[in-house]
Amino acid sequence: MVRYLKGTVLKKSPSSVVLLVGGVGLEASCPASTLAQLSEGQEAALHTKLVVREDDLSLFGFADERSLELFELLLSVSGVGPKVALNLLSSQTPALLARALAEGDLRLLTAAQGVGKKLAERIALELRGKVPAHLMGEGGRLVHSSQTEEAELALITLGFREGQVRSIVAEIAQKNPGAGTQELIKLALKALR
Repeated sequence: MVRYLKGTVLKKSPSSVVLLVGGVGLEASCPASTLAQLSEGQEAALHTKLVVREDDLSLFGFADERSLELFELLLSVSGVGPKVALNLLSSQTPALLARALAEGDLRLLTAAQGVGKKLAERIALELRGKVPAHLMGEGGRLVHSSQTEEAELALITLGFREGQVRSIVAEIAQKNPGAGTQELIKLALKALR
């Protein structure tokens, strides 16, 4: 089983990348965070997962091992396929997603495209207690307060995407636990531009 590929980026699309590896072009679907790090013509290395179905072989690539482990963990949940798992990884940073999974944070899970309340509840239930601590990285619990909720609402009202807003505000609140609503909005606006 191929777990790591190194090659030259031939082509990049909004959802996948084609790597030239040993003279063969291999297409790998990737989360947005991985695709953002790749440029056509550059050398790249991806941690990979080959998903074998009855009528399909699909390759998925990740910039780091943490994202790959989260992908595999998400695939272990009934009703979660590769597309939903990639959407979840694209909606949050790996550490934030891991903490959301560990704590059953339905707000962050439903921020991903294709994840409704019922599926988020199933994911939270099936992964409760199964998220390894090393996937959550540094820091403790997710920070939710009236300030974060007010900041999220203000940014969504300004027209920013809900999933992106929740991810960025949660990350900023984690790094700045004493930040008020206005400071969270100000920092989030800088990150969103």
